[in-house]
Amino acid sequence: MAEPTFTKLTDLAAEKLGGKVLSCSDDFFAEKENLIKPGRGIFIADKYTDRGKWMDGWESRRKRTEGHDWCIIELATSGKIHGVDIDTNHFLGNHPPHASVEAAYVPLSENIDFETVNWKEILAKSALQPGSQNFYEISDRNIYTHIKLHIYPDGGVARMKVYGEVHKDWSTVDASEIVNLAAATNGAKAVLCNDMFFSHMNNLLMPGRGINMGDGWETKRNRTPNNRDWVIVKLAHRGKVEKILVDTAHFKGNYPDSCLIEGCEAEADTDFTSTEIEWKTILPQSKLQADHEHFFEDEIKAKGPFTHVRLNIFPDGGVSRLRLWGRIVK
Repeated sequence: MAEPTFTKLTDLAAEKLGGKVLSCSDDFFAEKENLIKPGRGIFIADKYTDRGKWMDGWESRRKRTEGHDWCIIELATSGKIHGVDIDTNHFLGNHPPHASVEAAYVPLSENIDFETVNWKEILAKSALQPGSQNFYEISDRNIYTHIKLHIYPDGGVARMKVYGEVHKDWSTVDASEIVNLAAATNGAKAVLCNDMFFSHMNNLLMPGRGINMGDGWETKRNRTPNNRDWVIVKLAHRGKVEKILVDTAHFKGNYPDSCLIEGCEAEADTDFTSTEIEWKTILPQSKLQADHEHFFEDEIKAKGPFTHVRLNIFPDGGVSRLRLWGRIVK
């Protein structure tokens, strides 16, 4: 079955983006923090803990009283939720038969009393299939910061994905302020690439440095002479590029020999495979090193404004992070 189109959006709950699991009613068998980890979870047949079978997800004990279990997640950024995936991967005889989701907008503070939070149901109580990705479209387009997953009555969920649009109030950002226009937490998104055989293009825009070689964008070995691989990034806001970082952290025998960065102004629904797009060179083709942070400032040829950039790598390989600092143009 094809995944819904909303899965192409940003997972607002992802741990690597900055999501946090704050509390739950019970996680006796498997820790609530697993819910927002990458992937779908793994299964190790003979792995047990002193509480029972080890499971890569959130699993509560068998409920012997009235009620049901729940878990609260703080989204990495405020956003509009388009859909959720309540994934019961590897939970077969122990999955919850039903789940619902509530959401709330809570101004961030040190001490939030979630008992008094005004929760709104965005997914009514719905059936869950065991060992499956359970996709549900969300029609509510309000801006939220937290979600509350309810499972009925108990059991295990491997992963909770909350797909949507990052919301950033750009009216509060001064035109003189330097911001990372390529940060996923600001709303940047990798929209297209020619190859991501080993790891996903969206990793380029994640916070922090890559944790390992899998936490970046890596293409397969290309045998075509003079090959270039490329990825197109929609900037968080139309802006002028002042400083660039291309980080090849952890890429040692497989870093690109060089890179070139271009920019353009385009609508969000532009066909980027078209040859009619006028790309301007931001950073001329520049040599790269293994496992290294490369900063470029004086080398920048065109600052924009741009809405999209294209990172080209020669001939192939892996880049951990891309940062494009600049000023927004309103």
